[in-house]
Formats: sequence, C-alpha cells, structure tokens
Amino acid sequence: MKRIILAIIIIGILLVGCIQTNQQDQQNQQNMQYPKVENFIVFNSKDEMKKYLQSSSSSPFWFEFGGGVVRGDVVLDVAYPQAVPKSGYELYEEKSLPERVSETNIQVAGVDEPDIVKTDGINIYFSQVRYFYLFWEKTIPNGGKTKIIKAFPPEDLDVKYEIKKGGQLLLLNKTLIILNHDTIYGYDVSDKPVKMWDIELNGSLVTARLYNDKIYLITRSTIDYYEPCPIKPLTYNGESLQIACKQIYHPIYPIPVDVAYNVIVLDPKTGDVVKAVSFVGSSGLSVVYMSKNAIYITFPYREDVVKIYYNFMKENEDLFPKEVLERVEKLKEYDISNRAKYVEMQVIIDQYANSLSKDNRLKFRNELWNRLSKYYEERKREIEKTGIVKMSLNLDVVANGEVPGRILNQFSIDECNDYLRIATTVGMTDTTNDLYVLDGKLNIIGSIKDYGKGERIYAVRFLMDKAYVVTFKQTDPLFVMDLSDPKNPEMKGELEIPGYSSYLHPIDENTIIGIGKEGKDVKISLFDVSNPEKPVEIDKYWLNEYWSDILNTHHAFLIDEKHKIFFLPASKGGYVFSYEDNKLKLVKAVNVPALRAIYIDDYLYIIGNKVVVLDENSWEKVNEIDLV
Repeated sequence: MKRIILAIIIIGILLVGCIQTNQQDQQNQQNMQYPKVENFIVFNSKDEMKKYLQSSSSSPFWFEFGGGVVRGDVVLDVAYPQAVPKSGYELYEEKSLPERVSETNIQVAGVDEPDIVKTDGINIYFSQVRYFYLFWEKTIPNGGKTKIIKAFPPEDLDVKYEIKKGGQLLLLNKTLIILNHDTIYGYDVSDKPVKMWDIELNGSLVTARLYNDKIYLITRSTIDYYEPCPIKPLTYNGESLQIACKQIYHPIYPIPVDVAYNVIVLDPKTGDVVKAVSFVGSSGLSVVYMSKNAIYITFPYREDVVKIYYNFMKENEDLFPKEVLERVEKLKEYDISNRAKYVEMQVIIDQYANSLSKDNRLKFRNELWNRLSKYYEERKREIEKTGIVKMSLNLDVVANGEVPGRILNQFSIDECNDYLRIATTVGMTDTTNDLYVLDGKLNIIGSIKDYGKGERIYAVRFLMDKAYVVTFKQTDPLFVMDLSDPKNPEMKGELEIPGYSSYLHPIDENTIIGIGKEGKDVKISLFDVSNPEKPVEIDKYWLNEYWSDILNTHHAFLIDEKHKIFFLPASKGGYVFSYEDNKLKLVKAVNVPALRAIYIDDYLYIIGNKVVVLDENSWEKVNEIDLV
C-alpha cells in the first residue's frame, strides 16, 4: 500500500508566531537603505556577460540578477503611485451588499494570487481556460474567455458580460487583470468591461502577486547568447522595456543559465511599469515566494560538473592510469567553456575504456559507476543546492544564501519573524529530505536532516511555529520534530498513515485537513496535531473520484469556517464536507464538473460548466445557470 510521511516540525524559536508588520513598518522597510550584497555584481559590458554565460553553460542550473529599468538607453527612475484606491463596494447600493465574501485560497494573507475565479461580492469573474501542464507544475492558462456573472443576490444570477480573453485573474476594486501566458490585459469593469491597457510579454508569465495596490509580475525570457543584453521582457504602448547590461547582476560564481527572470512592478490601473529587476536562471525550476515584507526567488544549481569529476578522479587514482589523470589535469588550464571541458573529459575517459579488453572494460565501467554513485551520495548536499535571493518590496537585493537540495513549490518556503523556513529534497535516486531555518541574512542557523529517506516531498505547510511535511514512499511514518533549540533539533513522535497528501490546510492550530490520494481514489484525512509526540489521523474519507484540481492548485480549495465546511471540486461533481466535531461528513454532492466554489453571505456558489447556488443553512439549491 502506498503511504506518506507527514513531518511535523515545532519551530520553537518563534514562540509568539508570525506577527504581521503594520503599515508603518512596511513603509519604513520601503524607505530603508539596504547594504550592498557582495556576492552579486553587475556586468561591465556585453562581452563580460557573454564570457560569464560561456563559463556557466555546462551546469544544469544557473542564476543572474538585474536591476534598473531602461527604455532605449535611458534608465528610468520611477516612483510608486500614492493614490488611495476607493472601495470596490462604492459602486453598489449599501443595502445590497453582502456581509461575508470568500477570497481566493492563498498562501500569505493579504498577498493575493491569480486564479480563474474572483469575486467582489456582487459579481463573479470566471475565466474558462485551457490549461497546460509541465512536469508537475500547472502553467499559466492560455486562451479562453472571461465571464462576468451577476451573483448577488442569488435570485438575480445571470451572465452579464463576456470578455474574449481568458487567463488567470486579479481583481483590484473595479479593475480586472487577465494574465495570459504571453499577454496581460487590464479592464475597467465598473460597468460594461472596457480594456484600458495591454502588455505583450517577450517570453512567458511565471506568476504574479497583488499587494498594496501593485502587481508584482515574474516573467521569463529566453537568453540570446550572442546578444544577451539588453534584456527586453515586455512591450507596452509599442515600446520595449529594456534592461541594459550594466543593470544586470549576477552571482560571483558561475551557475547554470538559459533564461532571464524579470520581476516587474505594475500600476494595475494604467499598466505603467513602476520598477523592474532581472535575473537569470534555469527554465521551469525557479520558485517564487512573496510575504508582506519581501520577495524570495530560488534557483536550483549543481556544483561544477567538471570540478566534481576531477575531484572524484583524484580520490580514485587506482581506477585510472597516470596519463589519463595528467590529461585531465591539463584540461583544467584550457580557455574553453566548462561544457567543452566536460565533453573533453568524457572523451578522455571513453578513449581509455575503449583501449581495454572487453572483460576489463566491463569491469572498469561498473566500478566507475559504483564509485561515482557512492561519491555523489556522500556529497549530495555539496553538489545539489538551491540558491535564494531576497528582495525588498522596492526590489532592492537584501540578502542571498543557499540550502542543500531542491524545493517543491511556493509552500516549501515560509517567512516568519524575519526567519525563513525552507523544506528540500536532496538526491535524485537515493533521496532524503531536510528542513532549514535561515536568519534575515539567509544564513542557516538550524536544520533537521534525513527524514523520509528514499522519498521526495509531496506537500509542505508552515503554520506559525510548526511545519508539516508530507513525503511519499511505500511506508508511512509521521515524523514529529522539535526545533525549540534551532541548533539541536529533536525527533518527538511518529505515526503511520496510508496514501499521500499533496495539499495540507490548517483548520486551527491543532487540526489539519490533508487532501491527496490512496490507490485510485481521492483521499481526505483529518489530523489532530495537538500533541506533537502523538499526532493522530482522527478521520478519513475515500471519495470515488480519480482526481481533484486541489491536487494541482491550492486555489481550488475553499473553507467556510462559519458553517464548518470545505469544498472539494472533482471531475464528476462538487463535494461539500463538514468537519464539525472532528468528523468528516459529506453533506452535499452536486452533479456538476466543478472547478471552484465561493461563498457570498450564506450562499455557496459552485462553478464549472454551470453555476449552482446552494443555501448553506439547508443545502437546498437556490438557483443555477448554464455557462456552456
């Protein structure tokens, strides 16, 4: 039976929990002058950037950082807009306003994330899109349409307007932002939707956040190795936004590079660029986490493969004749790229192997593979790392650091009281998992290593002074770890549970919902974690569904604490579960292929190819409309 590891880590150094800074603190941070980060320097010329790219091209991953917004050859100094927005409700009569409106399920309270459904409590904005999948990550949707649906009061349910563009949505008052994979649109939706602006991306959109009336975009641009700069991440009003060579930063050590990541702040009302920075990294591998204090961008990389092979050969001289070692030693002095050196090293080793008899060649190759595997296993934390860059909300580089291993997604990272917590998987075949605590300068101050050996992380959730980590393998211990002393973490408890959870949602500090799979079915678990030494799966429910969109995105999950229910969308229908009295109970099933749900007052709106409205007091259907 397939099982999971759910690791609960008590981070005792944060006894008072994560206290959000107030507006004055955030304003002070924006005005703060940060010291220069010594590990990042600018390119002095295009030739210098080309040389850096050449030296970085052999590594599997890489990163670079850029700052300064340029149109043509002029660097733009731009300031954040100071206008105070009006409430989104001011356009409606006060008597018609609902008292309760759900929000998108997000990671950090107040930092909004794009999704296919948004609501202002009166209207529902729903983008019917086609999704594309890359490995385990859902990419930004492409195509489709966006419907504006009159939702409240429910008896007036109707499609009001349709926009011929689709994508993920952000909503600020009566400004609707549609984020497609290659274009961003801004619409005034105070009445009939009117397009105010659009931006063409010269690349693709990675993610976005909406905070303090600003949009933070992260885009990805392909690197031209012959003309690497200026970087041109977008086109607006017929002009290319350009970032010149001397405004592009990079780490002092070479790491793998094939794309540029651009962090761009936009005014949502006008589409104007407020500020931007760029960095280079590996396509499809960087993860973005944004708190109310900072933006963290990660980039995975490996130690220089030539250096790894060379050190291995020096430690295993009995495998190679003297002339092979001398040729490899001389190779280090060649003024060629690391990729070329790696190819030459392989040629040298292959030439030696081919000079052997068939029997000796077979023995050599097996011995080489065996020793290389052991060498990597002993040094995997030195070889495979995740670099981290911390930026202020003004896009100043504040700190940089690194941890061993690779991270799963944004939930693998969490900031709390100026500490950063990050969970990683280390290794490719013989995997293990670590959790690290870093200080404000991104220095590691504490860690828990080697839990879930032979597995990889499937889900992570940080909650105040605790962390919950799910790993997947054939057995299923639930690890409980205490980090009261960050330098001496201690294992506290263990539990075995079947299946795996790929999304964890805290109900309160003692209870967590886990949604994942067991065998072919979607499984829902209810965990009591009040006693770290004895975590308990107090209830579980197997749903006769193969898949739920919650397994792809946390945005598909909805919880209504007033009615003690949560919503789970699936291919056959939408399901409403009660968690009252620590029991999982299916209270309502609606035969609609569901994608999302929201609540307005005491009405639950299930959204898919229809919108079905349920009265949460009786669970009777109130209204419905077709969207096909």
